[in-house]
Amino acid sequence: MDVVVVESPAKAKTINGYLGRNYTVVASYGHVRDLPAKDGSVRPDEDFAMDWEADARGEKQVRAIAQALKGAKTLYLATDPDREGEAISWHVKEMLAERRALKGIDVKRIVFNEITKSAVKRALENPRDLDPDLIDAYLARRALDYLFGFTLSPVLWRKLPGSRSAGRVQSVALRLICEREAEIEAFRPREYWTVEGLFLTEAGAPFSARLTVLDGKKLEQFDLADAQAAEAAKRAAEAARYRVSAIERKRIRRNPPPPFTTSTLQQEASRKLGFSATRTMRVAQQLYEGVEIGGETVGLITYMRTDGVQMAEEAIAAIRGHLGRTFGQDYLPPAPRRYATKAKNAQEAHEAIRPTDIARRPEDIAHALTEDQRRLYELIWKRAAASQMASAEFDQTSVEIASEDGRIVFRASGSVLVFDGFLKLYREDRDEPAEDEESRSLPAMREGERPSLTEAKPEQHFTQPPPRYTEASLVKKLEELGIGRPSTYASILQVLQDRAYVRLENRRFVPEDRGRIVTAFLENFFEHYVAYDFTASLEEKLDDISGGRARWREVMREFWRDFVRAVEETKELRIADVAAALDRELGPHFFPDKGDGTDPRACPRCGTGRLGLRIGGNTGAFIGCSNYPECRYTRNLTSSDAEGEERLLGHHPETGEPVHLKKGPYGFYVQLGENTEAPAAEEAGAKRKRGKGKAAERAPKPKRASVPKGIDPASVTLEQALAWLSLPRLVGIHPERGEPIYAGLGQFGPYVKVGNVYASLDKDDDVLSIGLNRAVVLLAKKLDSVRSLGQHPDGGEVTVRRGRFGPYVQHGTRVASLPKGAAMESVTLEDAVRLLAEKGKALAPPRGAGKGTAAGKGRGKRATAGG
Repeated sequence: MDVVVVESPAKAKTINGYLGRNYTVVASYGHVRDLPAKDGSVRPDEDFAMDWEADARGEKQVRAIAQALKGAKTLYLATDPDREGEAISWHVKEMLAERRALKGIDVKRIVFNEITKSAVKRALENPRDLDPDLIDAYLARRALDYLFGFTLSPVLWRKLPGSRSAGRVQSVALRLICEREAEIEAFRPREYWTVEGLFLTEAGAPFSARLTVLDGKKLEQFDLADAQAAEAAKRAAEAARYRVSAIERKRIRRNPPPPFTTSTLQQEASRKLGFSATRTMRVAQQLYEGVEIGGETVGLITYMRTDGVQMAEEAIAAIRGHLGRTFGQDYLPPAPRRYATKAKNAQEAHEAIRPTDIARRPEDIAHALTEDQRRLYELIWKRAAASQMASAEFDQTSVEIASEDGRIVFRASGSVLVFDGFLKLYREDRDEPAEDEESRSLPAMREGERPSLTEAKPEQHFTQPPPRYTEASLVKKLEELGIGRPSTYASILQVLQDRAYVRLENRRFVPEDRGRIVTAFLENFFEHYVAYDFTASLEEKLDDISGGRARWREVMREFWRDFVRAVEETKELRIADVAAALDRELGPHFFPDKGDGTDPRACPRCGTGRLGLRIGGNTGAFIGCSNYPECRYTRNLTSSDAEGEERLLGHHPETGEPVHLKKGPYGFYVQLGENTEAPAAEEAGAKRKRGKGKAAERAPKPKRASVPKGIDPASVTLEQALAWLSLPRLVGIHPERGEPIYAGLGQFGPYVKVGNVYASLDKDDDVLSIGLNRAVVLLAKKLDSVRSLGQHPDGGEVTVRRGRFGPYVQHGTRVASLPKGAAMESVTLEDAVRLLAEKGKALAPPRGAGKGTAAGKGRGKRATAGG
């Protein structure tokens, strides 16, 4: 029996169904080991030697693979067909070799672009060895990212207290967002006017046209600069008589877009479906790994991390056959369409994202899919099918209407859709709305005809600032610059939000002040390393390594030599120098012109001091007065005074109690009811004097719930607040444990729990609507690290858990570590009770627990129960 290793259990289940009894398919659960998150894991002085460390889950999976290999002849490493997949296979092989589990085993690498029976069997018939160049490229990327972060982040912490870590690619993406925000702040709208003419043809048909020539001169955008100029143009236009001086008609074609790559899928899913990049990739992974349809697990799409736009010939033939049968031959171009990517540094190692079988129409399999899966599959299916359809055709007409002397000209244009072609199936969205070119038609006219002008309408306009980046437009920009790779875009955007460097408002990125300060610091003191061309050139070098055109250690030596020199140059940098540089850079942002002639930097307290950016050793950046210490005026960088004010959201529909939005030390929260005062001080004091114990029992505190991370406090509604206050809610019964699963909000954000095991929700999971299946998936990994041993003699459950410093047993709030070398699996209830009695100690409360705000008690409970 041979063994096949894949990444995920879903993928293992699908492939196991294809291969039968002669194969054992085992999941590695992604990477089995990684660089330890500590200094020294990559050592430049030893020619970039690396230390690798497996966590408990990785060790467990490698043990399972080693066990499966007993009696096997061949190990097939079938991880994903990209650089990261090659690395996972390499790690698995190395760990098995260290265990001496490969003696007499033939190790082969197989790849497939889609999880179908034919693709998997074809891969088994064409195995290869591990690709050393792809592995070297992975090693170089990990070393680069590690050294960049672990070398530059301490500089940030020392010179810019309060900042978070810096990442090689994330810092460049953050720079894009911050630069766009600076453009918007510096933008000053400029007024301009246009004149729209309303005409009637000789037959009485109405149409409109734009004034393009005045006094014999072509009008540029700002030629009609104010209302007076526009009114003069209106009078001149209304005084003239007109004729049709020219008509231009032409047939234009619009070709379909190519099938999806990773970035275009993320862009279009963001625009059409409102999905984040992370959500898109998670759902695409599910479609790729397989969904159960008719009792069989089927992979529905090809591999979803790709920058290639080409499709296999058999896939093109199948799509064309389906289109011909469904829409007719008119909707097929004479020859198949073949696409080439325009993305910078595209590798095109894989096909575009397409359905594995075009015959599986979205409507036919919708019953087997979740709503997210159905919507994304439909998007992929339609895009791939449309890419092989005929062009859409329009009749475009342009008409010029000139005055008798030719010194005034109006122009009208319109398009009529004469053949819908691919538009019958698919229309691509845009980040910025544009006029629909097939929606406007012109009435029939002939040259020499004399239409009458019924009215000339001046219209005022103002120039608009550049738009903030959406997830879609930022991914597009990163791809254009050659920064990052298909597998990295989702994580780049997520890290920026997790570090609170940016936030999403109306689906557009807004940089936080923390993010702008970090970007300004890097631009001032590490400009070369956040330059777009430098980051793109590193990507090119990584591609050269994967293609065998460069050696990875040589690339690392070149990078490290210059990078470490740049870091050394900042050692003598004083925090005051940093503050001065950032004050110059960000002054227009923190002290914008008030428009009334007053100095925006004037201190509001002393009147003579000048406000500027300051950096405190513990507090980080803030605004302070130059007259310190005589004047101690300070203010935080972020949030206006109004942001912290209490706001009444409404009243509970049943009890009539007020619901408020408030801000406490731990962030925003909602509260049901008013704060109740304790008994009068005199009464309480008298009771204490009489020795009657405590003062009268405290009145119950009003119910509170934290506002989830990522929610704009200004947008919170009464309905949302009531929903959060109703938590925790019952999700359902765990299918294996038979215990209820609850969803709620806690100190670390939204979570699901079963028993006393907690799992945090992902960014795209909604605590108010998460279903049973998703909750079970989130809890699976946590449950793997917690095992119930039974009931303690004194009552209450005893568990054994995997902790940061090793396994331990727990009973209530009492814990005891296992002896060194003891495995979780070997601990019995009797062992645990004895350990707790001999070595048990109270579990430390979480930092900040019990400080009575933003649902503090609930937070403390979760942290204690969850370990």
